[in-house]
Amino acid sequence: MERFPTTCFWRSINLLLLVHPLTLSPSRMPVENIQYSEKYSDDRYEYRHVILPLDIARHVPKTHLMTETEWRNLGVQQSPGWVHYMMHGPEPHVLLFRRMRTDIVPAPRCTALQREQTVVYSI
Repeated sequence: MERFPTTCFWRSINLLLLVHPLTLSPSRMPVENIQYSEKYSDDRYEYRHVILPLDIARHVPKTHLMTETEWRNLGVQQSPGWVHYMMHGPEPHVLLFRRMRTDIVPAPRCTALQREQTVVYSI
């Protein structure tokens, strides 16, 4: 009777468990190595980028932008409202986030009737 090489089998299983993204829980992620940029903004959005260590970055999906649940499961910690809005191919370990600016009060829209009422006549 031929014996199955158990050491090879268990080594394969251990390697599979180490690289499978579902085995990583937020409590096991080295979140202390995640770097957060200062916020920067334009007239509409507030932006920030997050730099992941390479051992976490390998779990970033390459096929889609992440949902809030996905990036939180990687260990990224930030207030609600941030959206992973873009991937930068040359640096997949850098996550780009944005959210609508909350410090700007939108100007009220002027209707056609209001514009007619504000016309100044000169003589």
